[in-house]
Amino acid sequence: MARYTGSVCRLCRRENLKLFLKGDRCYSDKCAFDRRGFPPGDHGQRRGRKPSDYGIQLREKQKVKRMYGLTEKQFRLFFDKANRQQGITGTNLLVMLERRLDNVVYRMGFVNSRTQGRHFVRHNHFRVNGKKVNIPSFLVKTGDVVEVHEKSRSIQSIADSLDAVVRRGVPQWLDLDKENFKGIVKGMPVREDLTMPIQEQLIVELYTK
Repeated sequence: MARYTGSVCRLCRRENLKLFLKGDRCYSDKCAFDRRGFPPGDHGQRRGRKPSDYGIQLREKQKVKRMYGLTEKQFRLFFDKANRQQGITGTNLLVMLERRLDNVVYRMGFVNSRTQGRHFVRHNHFRVNGKKVNIPSFLVKTGDVVEVHEKSRSIQSIADSLDAVVRRGVPQWLDLDKENFKGIVKGMPVREDLTMPIQEQLIVELYTK
């Protein structure tokens, strides 16, 4: 399945949750979800039927998949890998998604959305432990140092994102050094670090039927 290229605001409205896919716009009064908090389409404002168990599970999977900007194939690969690990499959899945480099540069505040993070990673704007990494799905580990390439530190959008990081906050498992355009992975994320309303067990139930 090709990557979605339509209006991302429609995705938030469809999942009935602000997914923060457009960066600073999501915090402003221009946010489409705040202005039109009903599903998109001609029948969006009509009262729908009660969803089935499968429908609830599907919506939860779609919500998380869209939040991290993955295709169905990519998301399923992450789930299969999480299912093979020891521990709780749902928690393993969320931890791996958080460890993706495009998500980490977003969490550190270098970019204002995961989509922008994926774009900047692919264009070699970041280094991990001093080495070029242009793979958005690269999984960071404890002790890794993520920094903006010296030639990219003058990019205005990166400066603007760092100025706005106070509003969004940096997770406890990451440490940001704004002055030096770098961050350190202090440890692995835990379930309590994920504040979005996600019911990962529904995803596990969907894929293990």
